[in-house]
Amino acid sequence: MKCAVICFTDSGEKIAKVIEKGIPDAHIYSPKTCPSGVKSQMAMIAREYDRIVFVCAVGIAVRLMAPYIRHKIQDPAVVVVDDMGKYAISLLSGHIGGANDFTKEVAKIIGAHPIITTASEGRGIESVDMFAKRCNLVIENMEDAKTITAIMVNGGVLRVVSEIQTMINYPRISETDYDGILYITPQESVSCHKPYCILRPKNLTVGVGCKRGKTRDEILEAIFNVFKSNNLSIKSIESLATIDIKKDEQGLIEACKYLGCRFYTFSKEQIRSVQEMFRGSAFVEKVVGVTGVCEPCAYLTSGEVIVGKTLLNGVTVSVGRKKQHG
Repeated sequence: MKCAVICFTDSGEKIAKVIEKGIPDAHIYSPKTCPSGVKSQMAMIAREYDRIVFVCAVGIAVRLMAPYIRHKIQDPAVVVVDDMGKYAISLLSGHIGGANDFTKEVAKIIGAHPIITTASEGRGIESVDMFAKRCNLVIENMEDAKTITAIMVNGGVLRVVSEIQTMINYPRISETDYDGILYITPQESVSCHKPYCILRPKNLTVGVGCKRGKTRDEILEAIFNVFKSNNLSIKSIESLATIDIKKDEQGLIEACKYLGCRFYTFSKEQIRSVQEMFRGSAFVEKVVGVTGVCEPCAYLTSGEVIVGKTLLNGVTVSVGRKKQHG
């Protein structure tokens, strides 16, 4: 990750150089390196850097960053260090952006005291967004995550309904008399009359078979239809898999890019080793040498098929579910 270290004074520059040496891919921005002024570079810095350290007063950092703050899931991690090097303060994107952990890292490098003010961190509990980050879960709705974290901060009771073997770091968890629910599920929708937040595990695999030349949109349409009819979330897709003779099929490659998932292919031998578990097609065997593609591929990537073969406009889709541990 790229790190920008911004300073304005001679003493600040000395600290910035220590930080630069201690952090990989770090670059200093100061009046000496920016003839047109640091402010003129802020739009680029906020866009290009994952982590930013200001060695200056907090007020200066706030004013410089303010025009470029977007959302906590997009903002860079921002840390402020006073130009005497006494304190390192987590300023922006403490949880998802990693500023809290980065603050501790910077503090250790320069021998400063880390200052972290997020409510959950101060109470020694794991916020919903930090839990999601640790377990590679996708937050369905950030406002819901804030609501559940607020319940935790205020000492409320939480129920956790999870499809993976992991648990949030919070002591007040119960199946009864709870104030809110944390769902860890690939189900698109849940039924609940109390505050809740859904986190998506990346535990679904999609086996796909298709005729030659099928476009990205045709393949995605088939996948979306299967997921909608089975109350499954696209956000939980970990991978797409097919037979290796389709490894160069442009529609499949582009569908994977759109979904942001991995792309696996299996040989005929691999597919034949499990194809007897599923209803096969003599026509498919004649064409590609195996009795089926989508179900065996979904199984090979997951170990469990939860949605059998569905055909739509020349595209077959099956869904597998991986056993996942937090």
